[in-house]
Amino acid sequence: MARPEQVLLLEPQHELKFRGPFTDVVTATLKLTNPTDRNVCFKVKTTAPRRYCVRPNSGIIDAGTSINVSVMLQPFDYDPNEKSKHKFMVQSMLAPYDMTDMEGVWKEAKPEELMDSKLRCTFEMPLENDKTTEHSVLPKSASASLDDGEVKKIMEECKRLQMEVQRLREENKQIREDDGLRKRKVTSGASPHSSSAMATSAMRDEGLSTRVLAFCVLFFVIGVIIGKLVL
Repeated sequence: MARPEQVLLLEPQHELKFRGPFTDVVTATLKLTNPTDRNVCFKVKTTAPRRYCVRPNSGIIDAGTSINVSVMLQPFDYDPNEKSKHKFMVQSMLAPYDMTDMEGVWKEAKPEELMDSKLRCTFEMPLENDKTTEHSVLPKSASASLDDGEVKKIMEECKRLQMEVQRLREENKQIREDDGLRKRKVTSGASPHSSSAMATSAMRDEGLSTRVLAFCVLFFVIGVIIGKLVL
């Protein structure tokens, strides 16, 4: 005797798709809908039970309601040349009105009361364009606005700024040494003119330090721009 047609509505109907990479658990969702006015018992089975974790793998779907089944594929070494032979089967039956033990109902079920639907599994790896979409937008837009000549100019400017910063550091160091020598010669009874000279020297040191800091900041900003262009 032929089995009755499946009363549950499956979404998807024929295929469970798992999208990689498969270095971690990948989950596909199977939606089961009961459009009848009877409660329906269901079970989810697979040909590769060690490769999948199914939650829930069995239960009762009340009349007119739906349930989402999570099918979790465990990590594995993916081979694109190997086609998946894994399959799932959703088995169901109308729940008896006086049901008290679901496991007992399955054991006592007659073959003509059981309904089933089969689904195959497919594995997909994301395209290279999908992986790098976010990262590729910036380099493409940057390359569109800056040609090789402009990049070369920026590199030369960076070198010039680096040399300028080094020169200012040496000049600042020499000024500090000279200032230290003057301070050692100054006595406690230094004249107002001497005090003014010291203040002027301190202001000059501060100005040089500010210039060095400004160049460093500018150099850092340009370095970040070059780093983005190289990526």
